[in-house]
Amino acid sequence: QVHLVESGGALVQAGGSLRLSCAASGNTFSIIALAWYRQPPGKQRELVARIFMSSGDTYYQASVKDRFAISRDNAKSTADLQMNNLKSEDTAVYYCQAILGRDPPKWGQGTQVTVSS
Repeated sequence: QVHLVESGGALVQAGGSLRLSCAASGNTFSIIALAWYRQPPGKQRELVARIFMSSGDTYYQASVKDRFAISRDNAKSTADLQMNNLKSEDTAVYYCQAILGRDPPKWGQGTQVTVSS
């Protein structure tokens, strides 16, 4: 089993920065990639960024590509999301997802990011 815990969500003014962290525990050797999703109020959950643990290859949603950066620490089994120049449309609950080798993806409980304009 893999267990994920997100942290770092907060209320921030537009133009500000936040760093989210996702910490994985349990059978972390089975994690192929860690991803950050978000769910804005009244909208569907969407993929924000993903990083593959072995290669470090990354993917970003177009709307955040120049503002967000995902990184990982294999030794600690963590994935951070550095968010800069935050906009009101970035307001959402942010979730960490672990893509596993054989089992269905695992999700964290989410952390709230609110950007005030």
